[in-house]
Amino acid sequence: MKLDILAFGAHPDDVELGAGATVAKEIEQGKKVGIVDLTRGELGTRGSAEIRDQEAHNAAKLLGVAVRENLGFADGFFVNDKAHQIEIIKMIRKYRPEIVLCNTIDDRHIDHEKGSKLVSDACFLSGLIKIDTKFDGEEEWQEPWRPKVVYHYIQWKNIEPDFVVDVSGFIDRKTKAILAYSSQFYDPKSDEPETPISSKNFIDSVHYRARDLGRLIGVEFAEGFTVERFVAVKSLQDLI
Repeated sequence: MKLDILAFGAHPDDVELGAGATVAKEIEQGKKVGIVDLTRGELGTRGSAEIRDQEAHNAAKLLGVAVRENLGFADGFFVNDKAHQIEIIKMIRKYRPEIVLCNTIDDRHIDHEKGSKLVSDACFLSGLIKIDTKFDGEEEWQEPWRPKVVYHYIQWKNIEPDFVVDVSGFIDRKTKAILAYSSQFYDPKSDEPETPISSKNFIDSVHYRARDLGRLIGVEFAEGFTVERFVAVKSLQDLI
């Protein structure tokens, strides 16, 4: 299956929080989008890996993604080395996306920055013909593939975006996908320990960030991204 967009997250719920509305909008416009989670989020204070697995499945259905996979890397302890890069290269060559979305370039959680660099490096390496990969269970060697662009969504820190996407009309779908992770986010009936993301203020912050980015470009809601190279347009009209 060839995808238009492949979104990576260090943990289940990263993609939903950083780019959920953008993903939903692209799917609504007919694009095929997939999600690959690097870990199962097993070190999360609340819930469990098994619960997160089901929550990720439910969130994927709400967004309408074509496929969601989990690489099973060690939460908190994965590194940017050859073994981990190869596994991501296999995903890139399997789905051959034009666009890759991945974690923020700098953040509170160490896995986010690590995941950002790991995926970015793998995207480059995936285009090298002398790196041989064979996907599990397949007989044929994979053809090289390098995505055209890599964009980084924004997470905990208020990083200034290089561009923003108008996601007006899709914030509710994003919110439903986030709240599919009921073990992780605000639930006044939960007796589990409080975390930085389990407060009502955190969920509210997802909305007011999107609303503020939207305000800055004259729309209701927006999501921001940073880039690795200049964004090119064919005409000034493309920027209107």
